[in-house]
Amino acid sequence: MLPGMSFAEKVVLITGGANGFGRATGARVAGEGAHVVLADIEEEAGREAAAEIGAEFIHCDVRDPDASEAAVDFAVSRFGGLDIAFLNAGISTGCGLVESFDLELYRRAMQINLDGVVFGINAAVPAMRKRGGGAIVATASLAGLTSVPFDPIYAANKHGVVGLVRSAGPVYELENIRINGICPGFADTRIIDGFKEGLVSEGIPIIEVEHVVNGIVDLMVSPESGVCHFVQAGMDPQEFRFRNIPGPKAAEA
Repeated sequence: MLPGMSFAEKVVLITGGANGFGRATGARVAGEGAHVVLADIEEEAGREAAAEIGAEFIHCDVRDPDASEAAVDFAVSRFGGLDIAFLNAGISTGCGLVESFDLELYRRAMQINLDGVVFGINAAVPAMRKRGGGAIVATASLAGLTSVPFDPIYAANKHGVVGLVRSAGPVYELENIRINGICPGFADTRIIDGFKEGLVSEGIPIIEVEHVVNGIVDLMVSPESGVCHFVQAGMDPQEFRFRNIPGPKAAEA
């Protein structure tokens, strides 16, 4: 965290808050004095997490824009406003292309991984305007920064999140609302359960959840907007430097 920054009395809404990055981030900022609302479709796990870390819980299916609105409204009614939103809900796809394409799984992944961020931003920004500003951090992935041949649909979701925060960030920065993305590699959450053993056998380091939380918290207090920070094992979380696209060139006479 930057010197002089504090989470004391800040109101923080976290989607996908029942486990993984959401739960761990909620515990971190609650421990530093924040008022935390965990929002998740998993009600039992979400209520258990909230009770454990001293947070509030609201059931939320991020595929439904009204649910994101309700989660923000709950935070505002319970604590008087909204300062930070961590839009973290996400799933693996279970869906490929052509022979392995499944329309239902495809739509589910797109709705949770991308629509959930769009709906979350739409719901959070008006509440943050009333506070004079705020911060939104969206969970993307290294899959949003590179090609992912083994799961192109997931890569499409996460590239969408990266493009969204990079494009929206400079716009809402004008209202003192900062929008950034966190892009972890293979971290020790449920999303890698199906292939974790394979990663370990290949010698690929698994990132500890708390290491990712460090990057999330840094973005929550960062003065930047429209940036994406990557997280890899053995490296400090840091900004991914995108190359500029070539500019237009006038036709030669």
